[in-house]
Amino acid sequence: EYNECDQNEKAYQKQDAIFVARKRSVQASRQKAMRFVKNVGLGIKTPDTATEGNYVDKKCPFTGNVSIRGRILVGQVMSTKMKRTIIVRRDYLHYIKKYRRFEKRHKNIAAHCSPAFEGVKDGDIVTVGQCRP
Repeated sequence: EYNECDQNEKAYQKQDAIFVARKRSVQASRQKAMRFVKNVGLGIKTPDTATEGNYVDKKCPFTGNVSIRGRILVGQVMSTKMKRTIIVRRDYLHYIKKYRRFEKRHKNIAAHCSPAFEGVKDGDIVTVGQCRP
């Protein structure tokens, strides 16, 4: 059975992997929900909101067309003001050879935040996976 997805945009929102107009079989009493969900691996569990939700996000690693590869980064959320995007601050130490000491530095990274993660707020520690641009 196909459930209509959230229609908040000007364009019609649907998952690319789902064919909406398929023929229904008569004898099939138990129907599985028509939703494309995948396991991204790397020890990351697929959230229940990705499996049971009705959002459409092509950049979501669980329901979209994005593969996580490369580096896995950890940082603190600094801003959630943009739609489906968060700013993550990564602190690190840089060694100064002349003084034989470290100095603190940081980088801000813009990361896509899927609707599967509902309660992300400023100050949270998050794990971000790199993907191909």
